[in-house]
Amino acid sequence: MDRTVLPGGVELIFGEDRRIAQVWLVRPEVRNAQTVATWASLARAAELIADRPDVSAVLLRGAGTDFSAGLDLRMLTGTAPDGEGDLASLLEGDDDAVERAIAAFQQGFTCWRGLGAVVVAVVTGRAIGAGFQLALGADLRVLSADAMLVMGEATLGLVPDLGGTRRLVELVGYPRALEICATARPVDAEHARRLGLADLVVDDADLETAVEAYLAGFLAVDPATSRAVKSLMKDASSRTGDEQLAAERAAQIALLRRLRLS
Repeated sequence: MDRTVLPGGVELIFGEDRRIAQVWLVRPEVRNAQTVATWASLARAAELIADRPDVSAVLLRGAGTDFSAGLDLRMLTGTAPDGEGDLASLLEGDDDAVERAIAAFQQGFTCWRGLGAVVVAVVTGRAIGAGFQLALGADLRVLSADAMLVMGEATLGLVPDLGGTRRLVELVGYPRALEICATARPVDAEHARRLGLADLVVDDADLETAVEAYLAGFLAVDPATSRAVKSLMKDASSRTGDEQLAAERAAQIALLRRLRLS
């Protein structure tokens, strides 16, 4: 097993068979609240995974009882631990500087759809604000039966700004996405399943077995094929019909040539 510890409470683990990578938020003492350092490390973890073409699946997970309580509020008051980041001092810059900083923060959330491997968020307990947006950044979501999703930024006088708004609209439609973001109303696991936010909901006691069985289907497919399928699916809605047909042809030709050479 290959483990890399990154700043901001992020750990990257490659399994023994090298086909599965796990990215853990490991700040259970603050319910895996996230900092600037966390966001930079999430983006770095994705870069390290991208260098491993044999990885077929990635799990995003949180240590302890909660997936992530979202933003570490100490960053707003300048009292975050040293090295974790300070949003209060960031606002001393002009709007262009703040925009560049937020763009960098967003990379820790948008990077997952860009990976060739299928990314699954395993959500236990609460996923609030940035935690919810991290789960949305994954391709798929497995929730424990006690999981709760909350887009809580509005209660702080803020908006979701880590890539969650577009993905939420894609998954549940504009009216439901507006309600979830504007009211900060909690969405329990069963409601999330009905809305299409959860692809699988299982009892906590069965979670590890269920995740293993869920991944088995992806691992049964050759990594190159799995990556080609993900690329076709994730960009399909942004292409015209002719563009998607062309993408299918290109992907198929590459795989056919690979089969012939093997």
